[in-house]
Amino acid sequence: MVRRINFINPFGTTAYDALIEETLSHYAMEGTKLDITHLDACPADMDYFYPKHIVEASLLDAIKQSEEDGYDAVISGCCYDPAVMVARELVDIPVIGPFEACLNVLSYYGRTAVIVTDHVKAGSQMKDNVKVYGASDRVLGLDVINWYVRDMVNDTEAVARDVINVTAKSIERTGAEAVILNCTIIAASYQKYLMNGGKPAPFPILNPNLIALTMAESLAHLRQKGAYGISRLGYYMQPHNDHFGEVSRQTRKAWHSARPTLQKTFTANAQD
Repeated sequence: MVRRINFINPFGTTAYDALIEETLSHYAMEGTKLDITHLDACPADMDYFYPKHIVEASLLDAIKQSEEDGYDAVISGCCYDPAVMVARELVDIPVIGPFEACLNVLSYYGRTAVIVTDHVKAGSQMKDNVKVYGASDRVLGLDVINWYVRDMVNDTEAVARDVINVTAKSIERTGAEAVILNCTIIAASYQKYLMNGGKPAPFPILNPNLIALTMAESLAHLRQKGAYGISRLGYYMQPHNDHFGEVSRQTRKAWHSARPTLQKTFTANAQD
């Protein structure tokens, strides 16, 4: 049975699709149909938190549409794990956040890790997510390579070189046993380096793209076999009566009404 996975680049631009396609599609399991998509009607960048909220609104609708289009799982393709928790209220298919997925499988690579992400602003969000995911005792530190994703796609070799330098220093500084590359574009840049014959690090470096894909495939398979279902008893509870159900329907309707205007607003700024 085919597993349809939608890896959504949560940016209002096509700029990152080819890099993710190149560095991820090869690793899909037999029987997986992996699509790499992106958003519209939202900013091309969400390094700062204000535009990130508009991105998440577009992403939530894209995830809901993915379920309606027959996908078996969705990956929110950024290590902020944008909209993941809210999306699990919306849909019954698995919704995967790359950072959460890395933390969930970390023990198979090493007991502890250090996070390497793009810049200080992003690191602040990552530190919050470590607490939300209950991993404070296993994440021993955070370092940055001082890049923004819009620049990374223009020089992936330089990004990979910085990954090599920073991760080595991070392991030495913290005594961690593994590294989580906490940015999907950093991870893709480093993966491209490896695919081109680059020497692997002497310690595990977790690629959130690969791990998110593997998690999505596994949970999609379980769901197809009737062995996956998300709890609706608490955090991911869906609207329990007609009133709240109508509020959710009107919310989506409002987004669809606003979308044409948002598309015009943000298209001019997209890095295509």
